[in-house]
Parts: sequence; structure tokens; C-alpha cells
Amino acid sequence: MSSRRAFVSFLLLVASAIVVAGGSIEQTSQGSRPALALLASFDGIGVGLEAGPGTNHPPAPRNPSDNSLAVGPSHVFQIVNSQLAIFTKSGTLLHGPVSTNSIFAGAGGVCEARPNGDAVVRYDQLAGRWLIVMPIFRRTVFDADRSKPGEPARPGDAARANVGRPGSPPPLPATPQRGQGPNSSSEGTYAMCYAVSTGGDPLGAYYRYVFERPLFPDYPRPAIWTDGYYVPTSTGDDVIQKHACASERSKMLKGEPAREQCIVIDGVNFLNNADIDGQAPPPKGAPNVMMAAGGTQLKQILGDDGIFVWNFHVDWEKPAQTNIDGPVKIPVAPYHYLCGGQLTNCVSQPDGDRKLDAQGDKIMQRVVYRNVRGRESIVAVHSVDTAAGGGGVRWYELTIDRHRGVHLDQQGTYAPDRFYRWMASPAIDRQGNIAIGYSFGGSPNHPGQRFAARRANDPLGVLTFRETVLVEGQASQNAMRWEDYTQTAIDPIDDCTIWYVGDYVKKDAATYSTRIGSFKIPGCM
Repeated sequence: MSSRRAFVSFLLLVASAIVVAGGSIEQTSQGSRPALALLASFDGIGVGLEAGPGTNHPPAPRNPSDNSLAVGPSHVFQIVNSQLAIFTKSGTLLHGPVSTNSIFAGAGGVCEARPNGDAVVRYDQLAGRWLIVMPIFRRTVFDADRSKPGEPARPGDAARANVGRPGSPPPLPATPQRGQGPNSSSEGTYAMCYAVSTGGDPLGAYYRYVFERPLFPDYPRPAIWTDGYYVPTSTGDDVIQKHACASERSKMLKGEPAREQCIVIDGVNFLNNADIDGQAPPPKGAPNVMMAAGGTQLKQILGDDGIFVWNFHVDWEKPAQTNIDGPVKIPVAPYHYLCGGQLTNCVSQPDGDRKLDAQGDKIMQRVVYRNVRGRESIVAVHSVDTAAGGGGVRWYELTIDRHRGVHLDQQGTYAPDRFYRWMASPAIDRQGNIAIGYSFGGSPNHPGQRFAARRANDPLGVLTFRETVLVEGQASQNAMRWEDYTQTAIDPIDDCTIWYVGDYVKKDAATYSTRIGSFKIPGCM
């Protein structure tokens, strides 16, 4: 068969895999390209990981897991809830598991005092540094330089870097102390702790900061941008209010007094800021792009026919001119939240009636940005109902024009059978190829982790590589909450290798394990 005829046959095969069901574009069969090979695969934090060097033997991480992963030139850094661990790329455990507040050992105050959940790690490829973000969920009375709610944190004890190395965290204080815990249910403020490595060694020194937050800082989703570290948060599960914040990256990389600026946005879904993949930055002065799904679960609006974008411009010279422009609705194929949204459940498991939740109301982290030879694109994912009655990964690739307008380039819903694929995380390699990792399950399958991918020049809206199994689940989970998110990361060594982490349950285990793996799309070099 000639190459032209072979390509036409490929297009016809792809076209037959896409159907329109209820207005939602679905890919109803797997791609025709061979499944991608695993380059690495090993257990991370959870059941099966023996404590290694530097551990303080923290208690087992709680459910649901908050899986976070970052990859540097030589290390894989994982955080799950209030634990962290550092590995080689072949899976040798170098450090941990240890409590998250060990990064803040010696800093004093609220960041050192308690291990906190929802901590997240990123690798800043543009600077070659590690970033750890850890929220403080208990009200704290700070001793100096308090700012009014909504104002940038002022330089002072709460915004000045404390430099030090990870160490053994102190024991939990028996009673709340000034600067280390709440004095009452209504006194004091919340906070966000930042640690930025002084170099490329994740076990080396860090600049540590803490910024006061007037609102509860739940579910942080950090993003690397040229002018700041962007960290949106939710102020609670029973309010439609989000907090969009950015910290002063240029100062924090030098350990200088820094600021954080925040804007409250009411009436929106969970926010995610664009996170840079690779070392090609956006144009100088480009605002960060922030996204959210449509609908409002608290108002029983469980779907939409659009996603929403904002341009977040931070002005460090004149903070009063910091602004968020939007939202702009990007029309997409209609969708309905998988399971009806967060804190609900529908993903079936064998061996019982327990079903798992899906976090179907939100765009998942990361929203990834990539500049490929001047073409700026963003990929975002969320979990939706499918025509076959299971769950699918809805994904979008959007482009940014020279006026900073955002436009839909392609979309798809990966739903090749009646089972569930949900809680996904995407990545874009240096060639513009897209890969998506996700949880897989639905009776008779125990929940596990898989991924699929496409090349940049493949037909639009299709994941053309058959899915690869990272890990098969061996048992059902006895709790409803199944992760808050999974996580991809790009390897800075080649800007092609993609890493991914998610949960599974081992046979006869009381709680979950995590699995870390890597792969590469052929042709990326």
C-alpha cells in the first residue's frame, strides 16, 4: 500500500472512532498507534514504600491523596498530603517519607510548627529551582507586619526569606502558641508557606516565606510563570468564592523580601493558572492565563457548553494596577460533570457497593502552557459523563493569539469503552505532542492508572496512541474519596520524557499506594 493510501486509511479509522453523542464529541475507540512503552515505573508514597534516609516515620497519608510530582535533572520529588519523598529517576528512595514541614525546619513560626496537607511541589524549569507550596488551614496571629485583607503582604518577618535546609520537624505543639496556631476560632489569619530552593539540589538549602491570607486557602494549584508563582485557592466547599494569588518570583529566587498579591473572585468554579512546560517562556509581559469549568454545583448547575478564561496581570511596580481581565467564555461541546461534581460518587468497583468520587466539577491540575517555536498553546482536562454510561476525559487544546486572546483549537472526550477514565492530568512535550494520564476503573476493574497520547500533527480531537497501563489496581478502595488529583511533570533533561503519578490499591492493603512512571512519545528528541 502506498504511503498516501495508508495515510487515508488512517484518517478513515480515526474518523470512525469519533461520534457525537448528546452534543459531546467522544472518541469511542482507542487509537491505532501502539501503546507507549514505560521507561520507569516504581511505587511512591503509600503502602509498599519502606521508610528511607531522612525519614521521621510520619503516619500513613490520609485519604484522599493529593498527588503532586516534580522532576529535575536528577531527582523525582513527590508530595502526598502532609508527606514528601525524593527519589532517583530509577526509583531509589533518597529521602523520606518525611513530614512536609521538614522543608521549613529552623524557620520558626507556623510553617515549621505543623505538617500540613494539600502541599504541592513544582520544578521551575526557567530557573532550575524547586518550589514547594504549603497552606496553613488554622488561623494564626502573626507578630509583625500584618497587612489588611486584600493588600499585598508587606516586607517584614512574614514576607522575608528564612534560608535553611530540610531537617527533622519539631513535634506537634501541645497547645496553640502565638505565631504557631489559632488563638480562637475567629482570631488571626490563614497563611500560605513557600519554599524556593537556592539551587538545583532538592536536598539543599531553601528560601522560606510565609504570606498571610485572609481567606481559607484550600486546594492550592501552583503554576510557574515568568513574573510570579501563581497559586489560586478555594475558600471552602460551601461557598462560590475563589482566591487568585501571585507571589513575587524574581525576589523569591534571590531570597529577597517579597510580596504576594491576591484578588477575590466570586461566583466562579475552581481556578487553575497556566503552568509553563519547557524552557521557552511566553512573550515578555504576557499575562498569565487562568481557567475554570462552567456550571455551579452549589446551584445544581452540573454542566455547561463553555469553559472560562481570564488574563491575570500582576504589576509589581504599581500593585494598584494589578487586574484580572475576564471571564471570556470559550464555546465547547456540551458536557455534564462526572458523578455530578465533587464530594459525590459514581465510579463502580468490584467486590462491594462502595463507589468512588470523581471531582467532576473542576478543570484539573495542571493547566499546561507550551511555546513551540512561537506557537503558544494550553491544554486543560476535566472529567465528564459519557454516552456509554461511564466517565471520560474531556480535553482541550487552546491557542493564544498576539493580542493575548485565547481560542479553542481542538477538543475531544476520551471514552473508548463503557468504563471510567477520570481525574486526569496533561502534559505537552517540546514537539507539541500531548499526553494525558488518568485514573481508570469501573467494575469489574479495580481502580488503577493509565495514559494515552497524540502527536502534534495527528487528526484533531483524537488520542492516537493506544492507552498504556501504568499500574493495575489489585483491590477496591473502602473509602469514597479517590485522590483529589493526579499529576504530570516534564523531564528537563530532554524536555520530552513525561512523568505521571496516581493511586492504586494493593491486594489486602488497608489504604492506597501511589505509582510513579515515565514515558516518551516517539519522535521527540
